[in-house]
Amino acid sequence: MVFSSLIFLFAFLPAVLALYYLVPRRLRNLVLFLASLLFYAWGEPVYIVLMLFSTLVDYTCGLLLARCGERKGRARLVLLASIIVNLGLLGFFKYAGFVVQAANSILGSSFAVPEVPLPVGISFYTFQTMSYTIDVYRGQIPAQRDFVAFGTYVSLFPQLIAGPIVRYREVAEQLHGRRENIDSFGAGARRFILGLGKKVLLANNVGMLWEDVQCLAPAELTVLAAWLGIVAFALQIYFDFSGYSDMAIGLGKMFGFTFPENFNAPYLSASITDFWRRWHMTLGTWFREYVYVPLGGSRAGRLRLVRNLLLVWALTGLWHGASWNFLLWGLYYGVLLVVEKLFLLCRLEQVPQFVRHLYTLFLVLLGWVFFAITDLPAAFAYLQAMLGGSPWADTQALYFLGNYGIQLAAALICCLPLRRVARAVQAGPLRRFYLPLAGALYAALLFVATAYLVDATFNPFLYFRF
Repeated sequence: MVFSSLIFLFAFLPAVLALYYLVPRRLRNLVLFLASLLFYAWGEPVYIVLMLFSTLVDYTCGLLLARCGERKGRARLVLLASIIVNLGLLGFFKYAGFVVQAANSILGSSFAVPEVPLPVGISFYTFQTMSYTIDVYRGQIPAQRDFVAFGTYVSLFPQLIAGPIVRYREVAEQLHGRRENIDSFGAGARRFILGLGKKVLLANNVGMLWEDVQCLAPAELTVLAAWLGIVAFALQIYFDFSGYSDMAIGLGKMFGFTFPENFNAPYLSASITDFWRRWHMTLGTWFREYVYVPLGGSRAGRLRLVRNLLLVWALTGLWHGASWNFLLWGLYYGVLLVVEKLFLLCRLEQVPQFVRHLYTLFLVLLGWVFFAITDLPAAFAYLQAMLGGSPWADTQALYFLGNYGIQLAAALICCLPLRRVARAVQAGPLRRFYLPLAGALYAALLFVATAYLVDATFNPFLYFRF
C-alpha cells in the first residue's frame, strides 16, 4: 500500500502545518478535514467514499438522536440503524471472505469467496464513529451540529489509520475550543520524533530477525531460534504500534489536540490483567465501555463473568483480523484473564515481583505466536519448537544471536519507562544540562531516522492491516 511509506507524510506535513497556522481559527477544522481526506485518498482513493458515507450516517444519526428527546423507542431505532450500518460495512469489507470460507469448510459447500480489499483504518474509524452515536444516545454528549467539525474528528489524519482509538467525548470540546501554543507544539514535535525513532530504528531492525526466523522450515527451527524470533516479533510489534501512537499523539499536540495514551510500558506488567491495562489501552477501554459493561461486566455472578470475558476477547481477536488464528489468540487471553480474575491474581500477589514479570512475559510471548503466524498448524509447530520439541541450538541460531544481539539489547532497554528517567533528570541537579542535551538527542534521532527513511522507502506499519 502507498500508505506504507512515511515519505509522503514528511512531504505532506509541513504544508498542512503552515496552512493550518496561517488561516483564521474558524477555518482550522476545515483545513484539517480537507488535509485528512487528501491524506486518506493518497492511499485509498476509492474507499474515501466509504469513510465519508460512514461519517455522514453517524452525523445524521446524532442529529436524529438529539431530536428524539425523551422518546426512547425512536432513539433506540436510530442507534440500531447506526450500529447496523457501521458493523455491516465493517463486516462486509473485513469478514465476508472469512465467513464464506468458514461456511464452505463446515457445510462442504463451494460458495465463491469474495475478494474484497480491506479499507485501511476501517476498524479504527468505525469504532470511533460508533462511540459517538452511542454516547449521544446515552446522553453523555450533545450531538455535533457542525459537519466539518464532526468530519474532522472522524478523519483526523494523525490517528486515522492505526489509532489510538479516540472516543468523541475525549475531543468534543477540543474541536472548537482548543488553543494551540508553542509549548504544546514543541512537546508534540518531540513526541513525534520519538515515535518515528521507535518505528524506523527499533521496529524495522528487530523485525528483520523475525523475518529471517520465519524463513526457516519447521525442521530447521531450534529452541533458541524460535525464542529469538518471537522475542523479535514482540519487540517489533510493540515499537511499531507504540511508535505510531506516539507519532499520532505528537501530531495531535502540534495541532492543539490531546489524544489518549495507548501504551504504558506493557512488557513490565506483573500479570496478564496488568498487561492488558497497558497495551493498546484505547481498544481495551472501548470494549470495556461499549461491550463488557453493557453485558453486565463482573456484576452478575461468575458464570456471566466468564461468558462476558470470553465473548469480549473473542471479539477482540476478530477485531484484529478475520482468521482463525486471531480468534484463537483472543480466546487464549480470555481464558487467561478468567483464570486470573477467579483465583490466580490473589496468589500472584504473594510471589516475588520478578517471578510475576517472568510469568507474564512467558505467556505473552506464547500468545504472540498465534498473532504472528496465521496458519494454525505452523503456529503449533512453532510453539512445539519453543517448548523443547527441537534441538536447543545450532550454528544458524547462534548466528542470529550474534548478528542481532545489539539490536535486541537496545530494544529491550527502550522497553523501560525512559521518560520517567528523563523527567527525573529534568528535576534533578543536572537540570541545567537537560535542555541542550535533550535538544541535541532529538535532533540526532530525527537526522538518523530520516536517513533510514531515505534509504528504505518501504516502511509498513503492522497495524495498518487491521
